[in-house]
Amino acid sequence: MHGGEGRGAAGAGATTERRFDVGQLTRVEGEGSLRLRVRGGVVVEARLAIFEAPRYFERLVVGRRPDDVLDIVARICGICPVAYQMSAVHAFEALYRVDVDPAVRTLRRLLYCGEWIESHALHVYLLHAPDFLGFESVVALAQADRGAVERGLALKKTGNAIVALLGGRPIHPVSVRVGGFSRAPRPREMAALRPALEAAVEQALETVRWVAGLPTPDLRQAARLVALRHPDDYPMNEGRIVSSDGLDLPATDWEAAFREEQVEGTNALHARTLDGGAYLVGPAARVTLAGDRLHPLAAEALAATGLAEEIRVNPYRSIVARAVELVHAAAEARDIVAGYRAPETALATWRARPGTAAWATEAPRGLLFHRYEIDERGRVAEARIVPPTSQNQAAIEEALVTVAPGVLDVPEETARTRIEQLVRSYDPCISCATHFLDLTVEREP
Repeated sequence: MHGGEGRGAAGAGATTERRFDVGQLTRVEGEGSLRLRVRGGVVVEARLAIFEAPRYFERLVVGRRPDDVLDIVARICGICPVAYQMSAVHAFEALYRVDVDPAVRTLRRLLYCGEWIESHALHVYLLHAPDFLGFESVVALAQADRGAVERGLALKKTGNAIVALLGGRPIHPVSVRVGGFSRAPRPREMAALRPALEAAVEQALETVRWVAGLPTPDLRQAARLVALRHPDDYPMNEGRIVSSDGLDLPATDWEAAFREEQVEGTNALHARTLDGGAYLVGPAARVTLAGDRLHPLAAEALAATGLAEEIRVNPYRSIVARAVELVHAAAEARDIVAGYRAPETALATWRARPGTAAWATEAPRGLLFHRYEIDERGRVAEARIVPPTSQNQAAIEEALVTVAPGVLDVPEETARTRIEQLVRSYDPCISCATHFLDLTVEREP
């Protein structure tokens, strides 16, 4: 990160500019820039811009059949491909009125548990925890606390093993199909997961204790929280869209309350409420809005931290919410594997028909919405995919406005650390490309 003072022409109207150039924002996915505008010592704007090249997935699926779509959207993200498949498959099945075997529904939750485990473990241990402990990378953290990093890697390995068994491979799974799976695991294959999952539950519980004790900056953000809520289960692939201020919609109706807009200087659309408000999705929103549906072990772990209120208002405490969800996912996966019975029908029959297929599920990073228009040939005529990061971007900018005044006059390295730590609290998934953040502060009279 490089800083400097720039002054306008001498005399009346001269301006002073302090410029921060963060050469590389590590431990997030993708390329972005941050511009802070300061007037009279007050931050009046924070703009987090994403300038990765457009990826055209919404166009790539046009003209494709539903099962082709499932394979294509899995390529959107190497960390959470299951989420993209689940949103799509539920959307198609809702339109086609497909009744899947109840055991298939359970297997889909297990698949989602695997993704949550590997994704949350990656973020907690490799991407975010070093911030709290003053390390520039997980390598430095491993030198100081090898056991913690090994615990995180073991959790990630377990999550990958679940995805590999049910999905055919640990990244970009291929077995998810409209109506179920191309293949259901054999009981002995599922039984082989049990030792690792027993260990994963204990590792996840230790993770909660560990992150709850991390030194954490104090920040209060009155964000509108949005998540799925299910009458029985902790939200993953089913539920209604609810919010902290009373919203309650079917998973198909995201567009009834939210919209996307193009923002100058970025290739990512921003999502807001219909009246232009920011909102927050992700683990903190889920724990707050659906915490009473957590697995008993996860609920006990959350209660023991005493941080439920902190999770609701302090973005830095999202790391605790992720750890609590690690416990939930590991414990639910263990229970599913222990009681596994292969489905009678792994793949239900279905028939395509024209109409609108829409659904929302909970990716590790938050609510993920898909909508597809299906034509008379049973092919996609139009697609819309709204990822969690685009929904969180406005909330990230609002939090940066709150934090920025405290970094304007501190050493550059300190400013960089504080800003990066806040951005990583939201676990933004921008892309799997080169990572860096340019930070520019503009001062006006």
